[in-house]
Amino acid sequence: MSVLEMKVPSPGESITEVEIATWLVKDGDYVEKDQPIAEVDSDKATLELPAEQSGIITLKAEEGDVVQVGQVVCLIDMDAKKPEGAAPAAEAPKQEEAPKAAEPAKQEAPKPAAPVAAPQTYATGAPSPAAKKILDEKGMDAAQVSGTGRDGRITKTDAELAAVPALGGSPMTATGARTTTTTKLSVLRRKIAQRLVSVKNETAMLTTFNEVDMSEIFRLRKLYKEEFAQKHGVGLGFMSFFTKAVTRALQMYPDVNASIDGDFKVNYDFCDISIAVSGPKGLMVPVLRNAENMSFSGVEANIKDLATKVRDGKITVDEMTGGTFTITNGGTFGSMMSTPIINPPQSAILGMHNIIQRPVAVDGQVVIRPMMYVAMSYDHRIIDGKESVGFLVAVKEGIDNPVEILMGGDERKGLGL
Repeated sequence: MSVLEMKVPSPGESITEVEIATWLVKDGDYVEKDQPIAEVDSDKATLELPAEQSGIITLKAEEGDVVQVGQVVCLIDMDAKKPEGAAPAAEAPKQEEAPKAAEPAKQEAPKPAAPVAAPQTYATGAPSPAAKKILDEKGMDAAQVSGTGRDGRITKTDAELAAVPALGGSPMTATGARTTTTTKLSVLRRKIAQRLVSVKNETAMLTTFNEVDMSEIFRLRKLYKEEFAQKHGVGLGFMSFFTKAVTRALQMYPDVNASIDGDFKVNYDFCDISIAVSGPKGLMVPVLRNAENMSFSGVEANIKDLATKVRDGKITVDEMTGGTFTITNGGTFGSMMSTPIINPPQSAILGMHNIIQRPVAVDGQVVIRPMMYVAMSYDHRIIDGKESVGFLVAVKEGIDNPVEILMGGDERKGLGL
């Protein structure tokens, strides 16, 4: 019998463990080589685990289990033949007709099918053996626990996190339901939490604010949006303007495009811009490599591609590694003002916000303009106030006057039209 032990591959150099997010197959299923069998969460991304060979699979880890890189998570019986024709359940009536032929051998046929049927012994909401042992030790009934496994099955983690009700207490009251739901944080979410706390504890973070007038960008998008999309195959959004303004400002203020490495400051002569994207698994920050060399259409196309990968769970660790500066847009969710947190080991981040029609003074006259507050958080250990304020003013100049500052005075040529 040839059995393959499938081990967790390393998603990246710094990753030592992953979490089994979802099994895409069941115990006893026949899998094809390279078929996705599980989704695993690392501290940076969600990745698919493909079958290394074809055969019958036996699962060795539950959903929610944290496993080490190199640990065996399933077995594949490579000698097993791929089932042909109808499913085993559909063939069951034929087995029941065996006694009519009076052949004892056929009466024993159902016995080998028992291992395949084993997963069905877990009724909806039933605890796994490991979970049942923990609940018994706590003196808890399975009915008091909400299962997060497949078909509501109570996993070992659910049992460990279940709180023992107070003496005489009940999760329900006569006046209505008072239930709570406890969900274990994913590896990615736990890593994000650790990184955010470390930033607050290990950096001298300050935030400076300004506001930008979006009138010219509104005009350019209204005038050239359709022509831009027809020629380049992508929309003309706000992010390309802000990315171009940021890369210009980073070249003007190189200390903002730097990081701390022990007692040393590392300056980068390239602008790898991390773009914060909200995905199903949490906030991801894919990177635009050498954004300073990209055109408006190049920025838009790359952002679209990376954002699609994030939302489809196809983003790779390499595509999120690195980055010298981050842009995040809380305005898409309606935020008017915020203090963004630095994305380590970077030293600064720019926060965009929502656009509101506000009265402003222009040449001594009060006019209504589409205005946006922008915020820059920075590590004061290597970035002084002069550089931080100057950087944000440079970004403001690029947004307020994109034709002269970002397009060299020719808006059509600047947009590649």
